[in-house]
Amino acid sequence: MANETTLVILGASGDLTSRLLLPALGQLLTMEPHRRVRLRGAGMDEWDDARWRDTVREAFASAGFEKAFAAIAETTYQRADITDADDLARLIAGAGDNVALYFAVPPAVAAAACEALADVTLPEGTVLALEKPFGIDEASARRLNATLARLVPEEQVFRIDHFLGRSTTLNMLGVRFANRVFAPVWSAEHIESVVVRFDETLGLEGRAGYYDRAGALIDMIQSHLLQVMAVLAMEPPSTLHERDFRDATAAVLRATHVWQDDPVTASRRARYTAGKVGERQLPSYVDEPGVDASRDTETLAEVTCEVRNDRWRGVPFTLRSGKALAGKDGEVVVTFRPVNHVPDGLTGAAPGAVLRFSLGPDRMDLELNVNGGDDPFELERALLEADLGEGALKAYGEVLSGILDADATLAVRGDAAEQSWRIVDPVLAAWRAGDVPLDEYPAGSLGPEHWQKLP
Repeated sequence: MANETTLVILGASGDLTSRLLLPALGQLLTMEPHRRVRLRGAGMDEWDDARWRDTVREAFASAGFEKAFAAIAETTYQRADITDADDLARLIAGAGDNVALYFAVPPAVAAAACEALADVTLPEGTVLALEKPFGIDEASARRLNATLARLVPEEQVFRIDHFLGRSTTLNMLGVRFANRVFAPVWSAEHIESVVVRFDETLGLEGRAGYYDRAGALIDMIQSHLLQVMAVLAMEPPSTLHERDFRDATAAVLRATHVWQDDPVTASRRARYTAGKVGERQLPSYVDEPGVDASRDTETLAEVTCEVRNDRWRGVPFTLRSGKALAGKDGEVVVTFRPVNHVPDGLTGAAPGAVLRFSLGPDRMDLELNVNGGDDPFELERALLEADLGEGALKAYGEVLSGILDADATLAVRGDAAEQSWRIVDPVLAAWRAGDVPLDEYPAGSLGPEHWQKLP
């Protein structure tokens, strides 16, 4: 671990910084007080050092980590156009050998800033941290990766996916690789289907500027859920170090294709109409401020894929995410195949076991068939539950820890980003051509009534 790192937040006056990055930094410095961090903020707003320090202090306090402010070695703010090479050079000047540039700005601005960095001399160990989406399709992702490769080595590029920092995602590794009861049956021979789902009760929440151009497929499935799927389906790596771990997840994505190569039958999309979520009344998505109804942006998406390798061929992996739904439901559901034979004398249904990993609260459930209490020869369903805890660090805390340690294990590698676009590009093309209908569902429901229910 480096003795001291200069963390430069580009877009320091924005919502992402105050809402997520700074509270996560406060937690990290509280949990790991040995860290030495110098913090520099940069943005287009006419702030001074005092305004920036107040922002940092308030963000720490809002998350209960106000004492962590004293652990920052230095914190300053500079007004800067981060797409200008001269301004970038001034930001980095005197920052030391260990520098991390966090692009807390829209993707187009981050890409332009990276182009400008080509004319800046970067310290040898400089880390570049970028928020999703990484490009708008496979070709643009490839161009962005080529730009980044001219600046720093791949292992110093952190394409941020905070889902990979979620403790539940990491807990899947221990359950799968450290238990003989699961390791031998983790394949198509024993597993019937997999669902990776992230349903939200939140609506648009004022994010039309980004979301109406992205939609559920790009916002969640193309980025986060494909990465979670890759962790679930990867071959056992030799180590969980950066190279081995990311080689294993990238191999899964290279083998992944839309189910039966038919994006029309393998995908579904919908958007919410007016309705009530809990006690909140939401308007129709098309009536939300800033929405252009002609874009046909979906707020709920499902895509079924297949990982075409020896371990998984023939198993449907369904990825689903949506907004304004009945409940917050983030989970991975692994449904096992039923046993080949139930002895005569045992009565009742014997469906396959179901293993669920819940993404907040972090929990693991296993549904099994057991003998009934009243009639020992009648099968009934039993549920085994394990509370996995929240983990020491929140997701963005894990992300920042990796950035400050220059450990890219939980970052998306360039080839994986390109493969994720390759997988969904045919779906996006089918949707833009109107080949897949845009269904509707009332806010506060489970989705369109005629959609087949997932496990």
